[in-house]
Amino acid sequence: MLSFGAVFARTNPETITTMVQLANNGSGKKAVDVGSGDGRLVIAMAKAGMESHGYEINPFLVAHSRFNIKKAGVQGKAFVHWKNFWNVNFSEFDVVTVYGISYIMKKLEVKLKKELKPSARIVSNYFIFSDWQYSQKKGTIYVYNLKAMS
Repeated sequence: MLSFGAVFARTNPETITTMVQLANNGSGKKAVDVGSGDGRLVIAMAKAGMESHGYEINPFLVAHSRFNIKKAGVQGKAFVHWKNFWNVNFSEFDVVTVYGISYIMKKLEVKLKKELKPSARIVSNYFIFSDWQYSQKKGTIYVYNLKAMS
């Protein structure tokens, strides 16, 4: 059976702006969007100066994202990979953004804690990590700093 992952939910532009502001801890950082959908957050992070990667399992959304990256002129700064993010090691990333679903958050929490460097920042839209204390909250966006939890 072919799976296209979770249902795609479009994030509003204000939320994307806020997530980028909260995620951006300096240009030159490497960011990843987990389940990147149509690539708008990946593009916004690239425009903010980060090398930005997205992992998306739905091939139609990957093609749409790549078209949007080209249209936005951020090729070489923004990349969307057709791959299941559970099979990706996140150790090279400084920033992780996620608009997950409640049932994946515990497993994702374990994965990120194991793979990310202590200086990493995680920005989650709406869904929280149950065992972590967020360091910042703006509306429905939560910021987690691994260093603060060590």
